[in-house]
Amino acid sequence: MTDASQRPARETVKRVPQSLIALRNILTFLLKSPTSAFGLLVLAVLLSGAALAPLLATHDPYAQDLQSALQAPSMAHFFGTDELGRDIYSRILYGSRITLTFITLVSVIVGPIGLLVGTVAGYFGGRIDTVLMRITDIFLSFPSLILSLAFVAALGPSLNNAIIAISLTAWPPIARLARAETLTFRSADYIAAARLQGASSGRIIWRSIVPMCLPSVLIRLTLNMATVILTAAGLGFLGLGAQPPLPEWGAMIATGRRYMIDSWWTVTFPGLAILCVSLAFNLLGDGLRDALDPKQMNRR
Repeated sequence: MTDASQRPARETVKRVPQSLIALRNILTFLLKSPTSAFGLLVLAVLLSGAALAPLLATHDPYAQDLQSALQAPSMAHFFGTDELGRDIYSRILYGSRITLTFITLVSVIVGPIGLLVGTVAGYFGGRIDTVLMRITDIFLSFPSLILSLAFVAALGPSLNNAIIAISLTAWPPIARLARAETLTFRSADYIAAARLQGASSGRIIWRSIVPMCLPSVLIRLTLNMATVILTAAGLGFLGLGAQPPLPEWGAMIATGRRYMIDSWWTVTFPGLAILCVSLAFNLLGDGLRDALDPKQMNRR
């Protein structure tokens, strides 16, 4: 009895290191590639800046000092000041929190919705597949930014409504990918064996199909983050996203564009932040695609 009771615990202990080893192998593969390593570095800087913003910021991001308005970059203000004398460096640091909020919440909403719609449509097929995919096609027929603008205009300009609008427009590509993956798995022998054992459709989808779709969905989500960041910045630029005085990067560019001829730093540094983070997620997504490729895994 003692050996039998301890055996599951031993098996659990053995499984944990395997997952850690797989994670270590993925990180090692990413760090070997200069482009993926750059993406990880920028993401680490973004996370560190958001977490340590109160310590790293040199000024209050909301404090106005009209006497220091539109000052060029200096030791007192690393990235200069805006038209209200606010420190741009500190505002970019605090703006990284807004960017991470967009990324996290959109991923949490889009991933499950896309997985649910795609796996259900791919597994059942027939009319269910037709209805779900035609709804997906309707969303895909509009440019994501235009559709986000329409949703925000209907809901009202705010940070929360911008997150909802972006989420409503970002799930169709995930659903399409999950459906394509499901179509390749639903005729597999282990799925047929699960049906013969009496497993319900919901259990088969959750336990057998969703785990197989997760790597591809994770890669797609990572690649979509660049689009999410650009869409969020676009909404902020148009005044439909985060509202003043929140230090959102797109809104900072919108307010600084009136002074960009003489005060180039008001738009340059927020624009560089958007560029670096978007590029980092694209490079990291490409690295993850290679790291999770079974052929590459076999070589390792």
